[in-house]
Amino acid sequence: MKAAVVVFPGSNCDRDAYHVLRHVIGFDCQYVFHKENFHPEDFDLIVLPGGFSYGDYLRAGAIARFSPVMRSVTTAAQSGVLVLGICNGFQILTEAGLLPGALMKNKDLRFHCHDVYLLVENNETPFTCFYRKGEVVKMSIAHGEGNYYIEDLRSIRDQVVFRYCEKDGSTTESANPNGSIFNIAGVVNERGNVFGLMPHPERCGEAILGSADGRKLFESIALYLKRGKCNVV
Repeated sequence: MKAAVVVFPGSNCDRDAYHVLRHVIGFDCQYVFHKENFHPEDFDLIVLPGGFSYGDYLRAGAIARFSPVMRSVTTAAQSGVLVLGICNGFQILTEAGLLPGALMKNKDLRFHCHDVYLLVENNETPFTCFYRKGEVVKMSIAHGEGNYYIEDLRSIRDQVVFRYCEKDGSTTESANPNGSIFNIAGVVNERGNVFGLMPHPERCGEAILGSADGRKLFESIALYLKRGKCNVV
């Protein structure tokens, strides 16, 4: 299994993603820099990590969307290669039109950096088949522009993967750290091979970090690539 971690100017979670993929899960992993190009068949998984690409000037992900490497990412996504966007990576994917909706400034206009609980809405994707539908997991967030919005919520109801929730799984307003519509924390594209989420699964891939709930996401990807299908729990 071959994975690429794309590095933009301002990326700061690239090493975390690389570590989990290579040393925890066992991917053959390499960095791909923002000016590089690659062929879709070069990788089984492409990860756009968190950070502040190009300083988040204009708005988060707006400039990175025009990086030369995004031509290759778009071609790979259209070819069916798995693409994962974490935090800033999610923002870049929406700016590039590879995921629906948009990420706006947090409702309270504050940067949020803390743990959140997530409700697994969809475990029938290549990224979540190790989770149970309705399972509550804990991951960390660190963003100022995580307020997900889409004009027609009904158009993506089957594409919602994670929602912010309380520890008991209830999706309350108080559990929503950024004002996202429908408490949405992560969505997948219609085809199911491109996934973006604001929480950081790479920061909770080992128990020593306080939670290993993010590890299941990467294990799901590995299982899917080995079997060619989702083995739903």
